[in-house]
Amino acid sequence: MSDREIWVAILIMSSIISGILYVAFGQMTVRKLRKNPKTKDILGLEVISGWDIINVAQAFSLPRRWLLKIEKSKFSFMYAHSPLLFENTTKFDRFLGCIFYWLLTLSGLFGALLVVLNLFGVFS
Repeated sequence: MSDREIWVAILIMSSIISGILYVAFGQMTVRKLRKNPKTKDILGLEVISGWDIINVAQAFSLPRRWLLKIEKSKFSFMYAHSPLLFENTTKFDRFLGCIFYWLLTLSGLFGALLVVLNLFGVFS
C-alpha cells in the first residue's frame, strides 16, 4: 500500500465513525432535547435537516468563554444556547457530542488537506 492509500483509508474510517456518532448523538441526545419544551427552540438555526445535531455538539465542544461571546453577538440565533443545554444533558451526552464534533471537524479538515497535498504532488 502506498502512503496515499493509507491516508485515504484513515480518512474513510474516521468519516464512517463520525457518521455513526452523528446518528447515535442525534438519537440519544438531540431527540431528547427536541421533545423538551424548554430546549426545543434553542438548538440553533437548522440550515438543513439535522444541522441542529451539529449545533448542539458544537456547544458541548467549544470553550465556554467562546460560547458566551457568540451568544452576545448578533449571530447568536445561528448557534445553540449552551447554558440551557448543559442543564438538560448528562456528562455522557456532552462527552459523546464533543467526540462526535471534533471527529467530524478533523476528518473534514484532514480530507481537505489530503486534496491540497495531492494537488501539490506530495504523493507522486
